[in-house]
Amino acid sequence: MMQDLAMQILEILMNSIQAGAKHILVKIRDSRIENVIEMIVQDDGKGMSPELAASVSDPFTTTRKTRRVGMGVAFLKGMTEQCNGRFEIESEVGKGTIVSASVQRDCIDTPEMGDLGEMMMDCISADDSIDYVLRYCTDQNEFVFESEEIRKQLAGVPLQTPEVLLWMKEYISEGIKQIKEENE
Repeated sequence: MMQDLAMQILEILMNSIQAGAKHILVKIRDSRIENVIEMIVQDDGKGMSPELAASVSDPFTTTRKTRRVGMGVAFLKGMTEQCNGRFEIESEVGKGTIVSASVQRDCIDTPEMGDLGEMMMDCISADDSIDYVLRYCTDQNEFVFESEEIRKQLAGVPLQTPEVLLWMKEYISEGIKQIKEENE
């Protein structure tokens, strides 16, 4: 099992990147009131047939040519089941994919959130031409990161520039930390 939720989400994001997505939305809702953490990754990649979408949580189902197993979706589904949550995948060929998962916030098996700033830094390092949006919501506040806005402000400086990547990581981590503190 992966160490934290950010690593679980990163695996799904890497699938979106591999699927040729140009826009990826990550929504995380961390609700103390409802005792749930919901995670949604939505992309406009190549999508999957209904048959593939139905079997993608099987670790022996993969579209990769380099290996015969794909563990990311299987791990996420298993973790949601272990943590009293739910898992759903919707996909349409040519339109994209939506992966939704939730966990019971106070379940003893629910992993820590992890470093969402680092998660986004890894994605942007993998492909900075994609427009990424990260929305992190608590019961009272919301933090939003949009790579397109950063790209506009940098006026030609690549997002993959090491200093920019580190700044984005810190910006996201601090923004999320701040709204979590406000929610306590």
